Amino acid sequence: MTFPKYPEYKDSGVEWLGEVPAHWEKLKLSLISIEKCDGPFGSAIKSEHYRDNGVRVIRLQNIKKYFFNGEDAAYIDADYYRQQIAKSDVIGGDLLVAGLGDDNNAVGRACVAPYSIAPAMVKADCFRFRLDTKRAFPDFLAYQLSAGAEADAGLLSTGSTRSRIPLSTMGGRIVALPPSHEQVEVSAFLDYETARIDALVEEQQRLIELLKEKRQAVISHAVTKGLDPDVPMKDSGVEWLGEVPVHWEVAPLGLLSRQIQTGPFGSQLHSHEYVEGGVPVINPSNIVDGEILPDPSSTVTPEVVERLTHQRLSEGEVVVGRRGEMGRCAVVSSEESGWLCGTGSMKILLSERADPDFVSMFIRTPLVRGLLQIESVGSTMDNLNPEILSRIRVPVPPIEEQRDLVEKVRLTERKTQRLISEALQGSELLQERRSALISAAVTGKIDVRGWQPPEGSTASSEATQTEMV
Repeated sequence: MTFPKYPEYKDSGVEWLGEVPAHWEKLKLSLISIEKCDGPFGSAIKSEHYRDNGVRVIRLQNIKKYFFNGEDAAYIDADYYRQQIAKSDVIGGDLLVAGLGDDNNAVGRACVAPYSIAPAMVKADCFRFRLDTKRAFPDFLAYQLSAGAEADAGLLSTGSTRSRIPLSTMGGRIVALPPSHEQVEVSAFLDYETARIDALVEEQQRLIELLKEKRQAVISHAVTKGLDPDVPMKDSGVEWLGEVPVHWEVAPLGLLSRQIQTGPFGSQLHSHEYVEGGVPVINPSNIVDGEILPDPSSTVTPEVVERLTHQRLSEGEVVVGRRGEMGRCAVVSSEESGWLCGTGSMKILLSERADPDFVSMFIRTPLVRGLLQIESVGSTMDNLNPEILSRIRVPVPPIEEQRDLVEKVRLTERKTQRLISEALQGSELLQERRSALISAAVTGKIDVRGWQPPEGSTASSEATQTEMV
């Protein structure tokens, strides 16, 4: 889809805006605001003022780029609000701007307060601008301010750790406005087009989830039932496992292992012994989706490894997280051999009856993860110990069949991962197009005047607010 340009442009004087249509007006945000405010800082709102319901408090996490996020609501006592801080009130149609940024959201992003939001108020680091609607359409400004948030953040922010904009500086932010009817047209166009793109992104996300579910289902079926649909089955004798192929055994993991060993306890490894760039220590957080991902800041010196030589990982061992999320495990490769088993992990040395990759896949199945969650001990954090792990009943095909199943599962995983990667790439391209389209429309790089939604669509001729509180 291509759109024409405006017939004439002028320099806006703002780097990220660039040239704007000649008939657009350049002015400060405060000049088109009837009233502006920020939320109360410091001790104005204390923990005892919060309630399960009452007056809605708008926080930074509610102000997303282009839209209002009504999840994770917070409320304060209505009487306290009326007595102390009613000057920070918010009504539907107000422009909300974030005065603080973080790793995921740029300072200066904006959205429009839903019309169902009152009574509400902004909290510290959130700004409320009540606009002169004869001159400025809130939806258009939310699109434009958000589109320029990242570009403007470095120029406007004053905070040393997180980007921060004072209300006065935010009020001085330059905007470029077409006539009000044109603002409505641009907003209606963007509402329609972004909704269409968002629907496509959502389809990609659903596809990714379905692919992940299919991948897990293939793994679970392979290590508990095999991949031959015609093989005779028998009762495994384990209620949660059900039937297994008739020629498979079922044995406790302890009988399939030469050793199950817990990582170093207490005084064996102190926090002050961690260094940068040493030998990696593998804790549960370093075990992700069947892979070992070392942390450069979680390493120790060779001298510590020499002292804890019995905790060194060897190729072919299975390292298992014993704290927090159950079922984290991975097989140690030749590259990882010699690294250290962390305090929060255990390592399993299997006998020749069990293939490490097969056992690792089995432990990662939802079935076993759920069982370990139930069996784990600990009052504040789930913990496994060798006794619990050794009791887990494992289906045991002949060793060559185990290896064959692992290879077939890996082939399926590679195909599925390729499809997931393609879907992720498609989603990223759609989101990039979304951002580029918004930026082009709100800076006048494309002319959408006279645009109409395709016949039969439900898009309104005016921009409408669809986000729910």
